[in-house]
Amino acid sequence: MLVKPAVKINNLSVTLGGQVKALKHINLDLPNGKITGFIGPSGAGKTTLIRSIVGRLQTSVGSIEIFELPAGTAKLRSTVTYMTQELSVYSDLTVRENLIYFARMSGQSRADAQKSVKELLATIDMPDKANALTGNLSGGQKQRVSLAIALIGTPKLMVLDEPTIGLDPVLRDRLWRLFNEIAARGTTLIISSHSMDEARRCENLVLIREGEIIAHSSPKELLQKTGTSSVEQAFLKLVGDKV
Repeated sequence: MLVKPAVKINNLSVTLGGQVKALKHINLDLPNGKITGFIGPSGAGKTTLIRSIVGRLQTSVGSIEIFELPAGTAKLRSTVTYMTQELSVYSDLTVRENLIYFARMSGQSRADAQKSVKELLATIDMPDKANALTGNLSGGQKQRVSLAIALIGTPKLMVLDEPTIGLDPVLRDRLWRLFNEIAARGTTLIISSHSMDEARRCENLVLIREGEIIAHSSPKELLQKTGTSSVEQAFLKLVGDKV
């Protein structure tokens, strides 16, 4: 049985400000229930691609389908969540208040929101911080609260833009364990990062440079194809081949 991709992108090009070619002829099929990493240096086009997928950026050339629906369509609002680089939390509310607010905004009843918050606090391993003022939390804790907000409503697709940036190795590892648990439950994840080290944690890799896809495969296949021992070496080799 043919499994249809979670995300299908056909010949997508994006020009910003009428002159900057941020994306150039992108063609991608991203698998269901897997973690796909968008890996590339800052300014490569990762955020532009992510914003196009979640419908935050109007595109004029090419098409994007999410679960066979046009990107940005109203029917996708309950199944696609987006965690931006800017933390989606209110610093003057407690962790619990933040989660209840966003749960209610998603359409949940007060009783359902209370139940969701309890489950979300357990998922991000922060039940002891439920009544803590969010503004007083560490950067890593705020990241986890922002991730919990993205988890509201049991989304089918989670799009996370640089979710581990600035975190220490221990917190980064904790978040990646959580990402794997979420994917194991059937959710598709797209995670962007400029860290080549994080690429090895993804099941599916998309390497991006200057608005173009320079590779799309699993980490193992990428290393085999390039004859290298790390994603960073593979990236440099591919870039060298294009120069």
